[in-house]
Amino acid sequence: MAVDPVCGMEIDEKTCKYKSEYKGKTYYFCAPGCVLDFEEDPEKYLNKSKERRESKEPPPYGPC
Repeated sequence: MAVDPVCGMEIDEKTCKYKSEYKGKTYYFCAPGCVLDFEEDPEKYLNKSKERRESKEPPPYGPC
């Protein structure tokens, strides 16, 4: 399972409809709004995702 870097939701890569490529890596999203937010500023969301993993804080599940 992949994790949506915007909202933190777990995503099944096999059935996911929303994807984006950044620096040669594919990211998976739960909804079109999360893809759009990510594509506006990928580094913002990748840094937040890394911080969440390191702090073990629960995923926010928003703005989707």
